[in-house]
Amino acid sequence: MDERKRDSIVAYLRRRMAELGIEPGDVAASIAADQERLRAVRYRDATGHTWDGKGDAPQWIVQATSAGQSLEHFAINKAPEEQQQPSKRPGVNWRLDPFAGTRLATMNPSSSDLPEPRSVRDI
Repeated sequence: MDERKRDSIVAYLRRRMAELGIEPGDVAASIAADQERLRAVRYRDATGHTWDGKGDAPQWIVQATSAGQSLEHFAINKAPEEQQQPSKRPGVNWRLDPFAGTRLATMNPSSSDLPEPRSVRDI
């Protein structure tokens, strides 16, 4: 934005504030209140709904958690250590592997036990 446009907008805003009786301190107090309200917000969804975590949960939280979503999914002020550390991948529990101990689990795909691949012309 060039300097003339900026000066024009500032002049317009000052004139309108004078017409409406708004003091610069009122604007500063309103901005501070908005920032305080936003700092208090702990949960936010993709559409912009927010909740400070106090009182009854709003409907969007109730619906999401009823559908199986975790509350932590909506948390916006995560601890810095949570943001920096990658989540650990769960290990494989081989006791639950249905093929453990069978020929499928121990077979080497490059072994000579496998038949040679055939082309469509061989059939």
